[in-house]
Amino acid sequence: MYADDETVRRILQDTGDTWAVVGLSTNRTRAAYGVAEVLKRFGKRVVPVHPKAEPVHGEQGYASLADIPFPVDVVDVFVNSDLAGGVADEAVAVGAKAVWFQLGVIDEEASDRTRAAGLAMVMDRCPAIEIPRLDRRR
Repeated sequence: MYADDETVRRILQDTGDTWAVVGLSTNRTRAAYGVAEVLKRFGKRVVPVHPKAEPVHGEQGYASLADIPFPVDVVDVFVNSDLAGGVADEAVAVGAKAVWFQLGVIDEEASDRTRAAGLAMVMDRCPAIEIPRLDRRR
């Protein structure tokens, strides 16, 4: 495990409700699309970040984290592990409070850098799986 349950709970419940989802596009067959739907259902504002900058789920898309003109609380990362470290560094640069690497996205050095910068970090887990579990953990 790359994050303890308390960190997962804190990010999902206490860190804020604006989530930038890096890799989210209008492609309904991609995991990011479905996960974004779950996040929205649980009250999160989901901001798509993708080179096409397409609107998704009713929210304007942006080509990069730096292009988002408002604060982001959590950066949810749906890119290959070899690109994830750069996204984590961008999340630190834009002042995000947490970074979440999706299932299969692993970069230990990026995780260490992100935590050293003071951000909460989860790696190789999915918020769409974790959110429904919160009620059962109480």
